[in-house]
Amino acid sequence: MTATDGSAAPLGPGAVHVRVPATSANLGSGFDTFGLALDLYDDLVVQAGDPAHGDAVEVTIEGEGEATVATDASNLVVRAVHRALDELGAPRPPLLLRCTNRIPHGRGLGSSAAAVVAGLVAGRALVDQGERLDDTALLGLATEMEGHPDNAAACLLGGFTVAWTDPAGAHAASMATRDDLVLTVAVPPQPLATETARGLLPPTVPHADAAHAAARSALLVLALQTAGPRPDVLLLAATEDRLHQAYRAPAMPATLDLVSRLRADGRAAVVSGAGPSVLVLDLAPTPVSAPAGWRVLQLAVAGGVTLRQL
Repeated sequence: MTATDGSAAPLGPGAVHVRVPATSANLGSGFDTFGLALDLYDDLVVQAGDPAHGDAVEVTIEGEGEATVATDASNLVVRAVHRALDELGAPRPPLLLRCTNRIPHGRGLGSSAAAVVAGLVAGRALVDQGERLDDTALLGLATEMEGHPDNAAACLLGGFTVAWTDPAGAHAASMATRDDLVLTVAVPPQPLATETARGLLPPTVPHADAAHAAARSALLVLALQTAGPRPDVLLLAATEDRLHQAYRAPAMPATLDLVSRLRADGRAAVVSGAGPSVLVLDLAPTPVSAPAGWRVLQLAVAGGVTLRQL
């Protein structure tokens, strides 16, 4: 393979450590647009061997998904490493991948986006000319693999992100959130496939619902950054949704019941991503009473992916 300028792209450092955060997307009103990075991380070590020795893959996984995630070349992280190498015109070397996973799988917390971003960042770092694949290009590759950019943008950039696509590709902007924002995530014991949740959405929505979403999403950008009067009221109104959550209720009734109960108490609760986890945005630490068997995690807004050469 050759680089886009016609020259061979040599492999650089032989091993890298990548840390990627969990993410919550949609945040109620920002369907397929808003993302928030959470301080719950997967850690991955990717080591590359000599391409002359082939492209064998060895994967070990500890933690979330250790009994179910692929450990061959079909592993999502490996596929993302290969995608970055191909983009940069570098050969596919033997890969040794060590994953310590803490992000729950199939719970609407961005585990697949974390795997994709980690692999792309690692692949970029393994190539000497990796600077040619900047974050915008990397987000574009992640969006191709994920189907939409919201989780990938938050994982890559950190903080509160707004992502969008146009004919030129995927784009995102990251913004800091107010200092007193407290995040609580309630995680159910059973996963839900994103494809199942997305399959329940209608092909069209009423114009009034689209206008409602536009107003509430604009309000959420303001509410997350401004310490104005009654910010708790702003957050509650800003996270109202008519585009996706109610349509998904048949696949996760306990999730929507918890969201409804919390919102009735004046708390800004939403379905995290495609579900079935619940995200609650508060301005002070406040307990969440979740159903039996659910895990409740109090988290903070996180930065984006980090990389360390080994």
